[in-house]
Amino acid sequence: MSPNLASPPASPVRYDVSLLTADDLYLFNEGSHYRLHDKMGAHLTESSGTPGTAFSVWAPNARNVYVIGSFNGWDHTSHPLRPRGSSGIWEGFIPGVAKGALYKFHIESRNAGFHVDKADPVGLLHEKPPRTASVVWDLDYQWGDADWMQKRGERNSLRAAHSIYEVHLGSWMRVPEDQNRSLTYRETAPRLAEYVVQMGFTHVEFLPVMEHPFYGSWGYQTTGYFAPTSRYGSPQDFMYLVDYLHQRGIAVILDWVPSHFPSDEHGLAYFDGTHLYEHADARQGFHPDWKTYIFNYGRSEVRSFLMSSAMFWLDKYHIDGLRVDAVASTLYLDYSRKAGEWIPNKFGGRENLEAIDFLRRFNQEAYKEHPEIQTIAEESTSWPMVSRPVYLGGLGFGLKWDMGWMHDTLEYFKQDPIHRKYHHSKLTFRMLYSFQENFVLPLSHDEVVHGKGSLIGKMPGSERDRFANLRLLFGYMYAQPGKKLLFMGDEFGQVREWANDTSLEWDVLQYQVHSGMQNWVAQLNRVYRSEPALHVLDTNPAGFEWVDCNDNLTSTISLLRKSESAKDTVLIVCNFTPITRVSYRVGVPEGGYWRELLNSDALEYGGTGVGNLGGAHADAESAHGRPYSLRLTLPPLSALFLKAG
Repeated sequence: MSPNLASPPASPVRYDVSLLTADDLYLFNEGSHYRLHDKMGAHLTESSGTPGTAFSVWAPNARNVYVIGSFNGWDHTSHPLRPRGSSGIWEGFIPGVAKGALYKFHIESRNAGFHVDKADPVGLLHEKPPRTASVVWDLDYQWGDADWMQKRGERNSLRAAHSIYEVHLGSWMRVPEDQNRSLTYRETAPRLAEYVVQMGFTHVEFLPVMEHPFYGSWGYQTTGYFAPTSRYGSPQDFMYLVDYLHQRGIAVILDWVPSHFPSDEHGLAYFDGTHLYEHADARQGFHPDWKTYIFNYGRSEVRSFLMSSAMFWLDKYHIDGLRVDAVASTLYLDYSRKAGEWIPNKFGGRENLEAIDFLRRFNQEAYKEHPEIQTIAEESTSWPMVSRPVYLGGLGFGLKWDMGWMHDTLEYFKQDPIHRKYHHSKLTFRMLYSFQENFVLPLSHDEVVHGKGSLIGKMPGSERDRFANLRLLFGYMYAQPGKKLLFMGDEFGQVREWANDTSLEWDVLQYQVHSGMQNWVAQLNRVYRSEPALHVLDTNPAGFEWVDCNDNLTSTISLLRKSESAKDTVLIVCNFTPITRVSYRVGVPEGGYWRELLNSDALEYGGTGVGNLGGAHADAESAHGRPYSLRLTLPPLSALFLKAG
């Protein structure tokens, strides 16, 4: 070498700082590292007293990886990372990179010269879409919910009332005078908390808050598995929202999507020039319905990534429950596929064995670390033991959405009442399976989009009958065993189908039929929470008893909800026709006065005011196999709740 030839400049990246220990690498490659967010991505730290940021990313098939960003003019070569042994992880420390810096990973693949700029898979914050860079950030926040965290196990117990208000943050309430913008996390906090308390809901469930490029996906096509969307603020702003709800006694559930992810170039797809997070074979790795990629649960590092995402929200954001989306599409290899379009498992079956193992591990780890939370499966098939413990052969979820109940019930209510006697089994069939799982009864966002119309729009008859039917639907729902979920707007009878780009129709509350509906739901929540019989044995057959499920000719049902104490028993009678039933006899277990707790036809709810003047005395006349009976007036299209004493 010529003595006059200048030496190459020293790299501005230091390699003497690493947050990853040898144990971290071992656990990550084994598939059992559940705290990657503490080690990977971008972390503010220092080296020899010099502040900066430690970067790391998994890209095992890369030839070179560089950090590009606002601090180096997005130079593709100036800040190289180095591989950490054979782990597939590249890392390095860049002095002077501070909070707020924008960055991506520029990946040069070993595969045919492929190169791409990728957002950080473990990034804590990303630019507001449509921009796609990650942002160096921290999670510093002073929580004020210690009291809630200490006691939340009681509120999340299967014996507790769960009345869940499902919310899409971008459209719950907007600011029309400011270009129809969405509320920020901090603006939402007091408004949503006050409303939820006023309405008596116990839980709020957010459609996915994780960063997503396409707003119209409602968050179900996630790119940022460790970042709340920046559309409404920073990570600390979202923490403030959760904290605010907790301090007012409201639990927070997040929808989480470990099943599939979008094909956007900056995201997880084809990450290092290979199918890293997804299966390479489209018969396993591409979802035909949603045009998205399916996670490869057989890859250890992918399991570490997804498990860490779940634990991240539970650990860092104090989340009280995770509702796992699209579980059915995860469990079945042939989901939405024709013959020849899927690959059987090693036994020749259609069950995704690797996904089953992942879901079981997820539930085991979540409950081990946070026994006071709940995991909830959105699973639409008859897969057995979804909400039964892993040690019994179940998937280990705490609860499962009862999609069959939702479908059957809405089909029933669409019928003109004159024909309902021919569809009576749609009301009663559920009790053949209702205790096989721990169920949530959902009237969710899926039922009020894509041309399905609003709930009130599904109801038949005149305006008065439609609102009476909807009040009856809610009354019947609260009478059934199982936890409850209502999508926002349903509680006041929103007229139009839900649209994600505008606010709910809050203005309709000026009309009595809508404000009455809202009042009805608030009172249902009040009674549901205050009456033990309506919730403590939701998942136990001892908490339910039919009085009469066979009166299809008059389209009525009557049932008892019970707790361990006989004095708590509540009678519910539903009349699914617009005909007032006078002197309708219903058998009850004891005599005395049975007072009306609720009557959906009361004037205050927008009804006609037909009822029983506050209650009825039981006669010593047997009916329905019980020693006493009530002679009731059943209002048209109504639900009555009565209790002895």
